[in-house]
Amino acid sequence: MTPQELEEIVLLRRARDLMDREYAAPLDVPTMARKALMSPAHFSRRFRATYGETPYCYLMTRRIERAMALLRGGASVTDACMAVGCTSLGSFSSRFTEVVGETPSAYRSREHAAVKAMPACVAQVLTRPARGATGVSSGAGGTSSRIREAGR
Repeated sequence: MTPQELEEIVLLRRARDLMDREYAAPLDVPTMARKALMSPAHFSRRFRATYGETPYCYLMTRRIERAMALLRGGASVTDACMAVGCTSLGSFSSRFTEVVGETPSAYRSREHAAVKAMPACVAQVLTRPARGATGVSSGAGGTSSRIREAGR
């Protein structure tokens, strides 16, 4: 890897860290690109090439991940939607269902005993949404988290 490629990865990581930290803020590609010191088009292409998904997709997955934790804690779907920076409940619910494999209401209402029984750092890794997991695209109600939670 060349020094220029390493520098680009550092700059992309800076933007990704911004998304991880400020997921609830109204972030757009030009804002993230400025953080990476790149033009929006170049940033989008390089981010996708490096991380395998678009910046918007990454941001929405982080938001849904945080919403899952809020819903497990008993927050309402509307409160979780607004807390993670989404402004449209319908769009949030659609994206949540696409990524997780079930509606936010269904996710909130079921038991999450397995997640509560493990350390928070382990639960965060194992319940992270993963796009393209079994059951998501078929609408079969499968979960895209890396473990099947108890009661499912």
